[in-house]
Amino acid sequence: MMLAHVGDACFHLFVRVKLLDQLHRVHDLHERSARIVSAVNQAHAYRALEPQLSDEERDIFRRGRNAKSRLSKNASASDYHTSTGFEALLGTLFLTRQFDRFNEIAGAAFDLIDQKISLEEDNP
Repeated sequence: MMLAHVGDACFHLFVRVKLLDQLHRVHDLHERSARIVSAVNQAHAYRALEPQLSDEERDIFRRGRNAKSRLSKNASASDYHTSTGFEALLGTLFLTRQFDRFNEIAGAAFDLIDQKISLEEDNP
């Protein structure tokens, strides 16, 4: 799905820019950003944010989630489809120039995922 492809790229760029203030080695930047944009973590963020979304945003998510796509070997089918729907939502917001809403959702997702990763690192 093209919207998910755009959303994936936009979210990845958003995450990398946010991490510039925190990480100074390219290797560390790459490792942390890859963890944040993983299907498992995007699915976690979407599930937490879903109650805050409008009906229209949930519809965009559902269309993206239900689009035919290949599965990832690193995530369950549920997480992979959920992350695809999340990326489709972000892609739609970006392409329709709803940048404030894109930043709001991407920022909240970043914070949720970053917190989850930090907890995992503190409690291996």
